[in-house]
Amino acid sequence: MDLTLPDSLIMVSGGGLVDSLAAVKAALAETNVAVANGSLATNNSWMMLSAALVFIMHLGFASVESGFTQAKNTVNILFKNTMTVALGLLSYALLGFGLMYPGEFNGFLGFAGPISLPDNGLGVEYFGGSYTYWTDFLFQAMFAATCATIVSGAVAERIKIQSYLLFTLFFVGLVYPITGSWKCGGGFLQQMETPFYDFAGSTLVHSVGGWGALAGVMLLGARAGKFTGGDQSKFAPSNFPLATIGVFLLWLGWFGFNGGSVLSADPALTSLVLVTTSLAAAAGAVGAMFTAMFAMKKLDFGMVLNGILAGLVGITAGADQMSPYEAMIIGLISGGLVVLAVLGVEKLKLDDPVGAISVHLVCGVFGTLAVGIFGDLASPAQFMSQLIGVACYGGASFAAAMGIFTALKYTIGIRVSAEEELAGLDKYEHGATSYAVES
Repeated sequence: MDLTLPDSLIMVSGGGLVDSLAAVKAALAETNVAVANGSLATNNSWMMLSAALVFIMHLGFASVESGFTQAKNTVNILFKNTMTVALGLLSYALLGFGLMYPGEFNGFLGFAGPISLPDNGLGVEYFGGSYTYWTDFLFQAMFAATCATIVSGAVAERIKIQSYLLFTLFFVGLVYPITGSWKCGGGFLQQMETPFYDFAGSTLVHSVGGWGALAGVMLLGARAGKFTGGDQSKFAPSNFPLATIGVFLLWLGWFGFNGGSVLSADPALTSLVLVTTSLAAAAGAVGAMFTAMFAMKKLDFGMVLNGILAGLVGITAGADQMSPYEAMIIGLISGGLVVLAVLGVEKLKLDDPVGAISVHLVCGVFGTLAVGIFGDLASPAQFMSQLIGVACYGGASFAAAMGIFTALKYTIGIRVSAEEELAGLDKYEHGATSYAVES
């Protein structure tokens, strides 16, 4: 809203009236400034809250991973998830933010430099008055760290801690932001005649992390005894209550993940996004429950938990474009898809303790393609753009992750010794245990 008084009205008025009208015009100008600053405060507050909600997702990931794995590796998993946030923030500040939003660049690679306060970065002049520069950085940095956390669960229980931490530095500092710039930074995928669309990161965050997870799982190999017979009960989730808490924390955090991606406190669009996000998660649980009943002949609770996450990942690319009913359909398909993907990954003898590849890669790809099938953007042209984007991100992120893990494998190594794995990483890596009595 911009309140103005026409100059012509002032010019045709008499002397005393001129002064009065000029005073009114000055007052209106001050009101416009106040309204703009009020809008900035409202939008910025929502964006800061959204950043906090995305931040809490890291506790959700840590809880899910700890609950789905063996008790003897819990401290190791908590350590990795804690350091992922720390290293992710630092690497994104020094490299990632400038790579992801490089300004003028060739569409493939550019660098604006480490974080530094730009001109007018704290006022209404920055990003149309929606939020400040620092809020922008913080919100985007939380997304970047999330990408690496996806990898953590897939490689759990047998990766060397130092190798994982080095991978995180490179993946968050270089791979995630460079590929992200192709869309978010105005790169070549954004410049296509029908631009690639990914509202909040089904591909940019989730499938990129999923491709990294797949590379790590392939190079690490399975946990000892996982596919060689014997007692498989030891690989069962050690703490379902903790995993359940983690999933609900992630669902909560997704309100910021998707809701914050509106990039303002726009009431209509933000509320729609929160509704489609929740409905997709709920439908994901139902889809996973029924698919597991038919495919596994039981009510598998772990599948239901992953079904919720699958629905959330699936809707993320088009949460702002879907009707509530389309969100339910996407969630329902994602929930069924994740069960089939988990069983397929097992058939391929790829050991993913938490189902990260199935949730984030498979459902991230599906959710991205769904933008071309459902919602306001649905069209053959949009579907082709989505397919091109999926292929570009898949090829680049998988190759980069494979390269990083391979370099680490042939230098410092990526897998712990058989003795360490048998006894548990908590004891050997950290000299601690998570529970007074190990289960």
